[in-house]
Amino acid sequence: MKLHLIFIGNKFIYNTPLKEYVIRKIEQKTDFIDSITFFRESDNSLFLYLEEELNSLNQLIVVTTKQHFSTIGKVICTATSDNQILKDNMLIPSKCSVFEDGSYLLEYNNSQINVLHVDEMQKLPEILLHFHDSKATLHLFEEDKESAIAVLSPIAQTYDVHIDIVNIIDGWLRIDVRSKKYGDISKFINSAKQLLPKKLISASCVVGYIINKLSTNQKKLSFAESCTGGLLAYYFTKHNGASKMLDGSLVTYSNALKENWLGVENSTLVKSGAVSKEVVLEMSEGAMNVSSSDYSISISGIAGEGGGTEDKPVGTIYIGVRSKTQHIEEHLNLSGDRNYIQHQSVLFAIKMLLLVDKDMFF
Repeated sequence: MKLHLIFIGNKFIYNTPLKEYVIRKIEQKTDFIDSITFFRESDNSLFLYLEEELNSLNQLIVVTTKQHFSTIGKVICTATSDNQILKDNMLIPSKCSVFEDGSYLLEYNNSQINVLHVDEMQKLPEILLHFHDSKATLHLFEEDKESAIAVLSPIAQTYDVHIDIVNIIDGWLRIDVRSKKYGDISKFINSAKQLLPKKLISASCVVGYIINKLSTNQKKLSFAESCTGGLLAYYFTKHNGASKMLDGSLVTYSNALKENWLGVENSTLVKSGAVSKEVVLEMSEGAMNVSSSDYSISISGIAGEGGGTEDKPVGTIYIGVRSKTQHIEEHLNLSGDRNYIQHQSVLFAIKMLLLVDKDMFF
């Protein structure tokens, strides 16, 4: 069954943090939403759309505001020839099988629909849909997509699983594994790891995996960021447990702060420029010295339009990653707008952290 998410209400269109919160909570239950549709409260096509979806043999999650919760119930009752009744101070369809405060589940013609209400600054009610746990996510590094398909497809056939491979950045592939009728995901993962040692991580979220690895081994991480402006730190601090392994991040946009906070030599800045391999090398060293961490990452580059030159155009990024025993620097030429270049930079930095200490992370 496919999962369709339907937002009803203007605030879900314009209040981006609220919308992202709802999607994030649903993705914690299931890692894939097949479609997301938005409706304004006054949209006259909503009734026909819901009626069609209720006959589609799919799973639906309808998210609306508390103000329109009972109105949506009326629309559903009209489509299903039902009526609303009062249960626990909620007006809900009488044929609901399960309900909790602010949420109810209705089964109709082999479809399932979970209706929830949430407003700004409120906790999302309980998601009552149940999802089958017959999937896994892998992350593969230092392989291209064609090679990964050639290696993994025969194993997938052997263990009756289906794989979807998506390129995140160069050298980082996400592999979604779904079990067929007689599939064995565990055996597929074990065989894949044997064929691709120190390249494969079995985890839905790589950053969460890094947090757990470093926390378990009592290791610390610190950042020195310029063009990413703290985005790298956000990638980690948005996950629970980050405080156990993250010392912090110094956002040093100006050369003066690169010198004063990180100890980057003025002569290095003058000779090589702030966006250079030499500077990120000293930035990562400075971040490690300031924090006494076990690993550090530094990023400097040109993400925004108007900041580039002929020698260093927009998209020029340098990343440095350091452990107690080694350091690596990489020069990237990225494409996209400012935000996409920033996100790509962070993803490359995360990949480089994993590769700087394969014994730890793989």
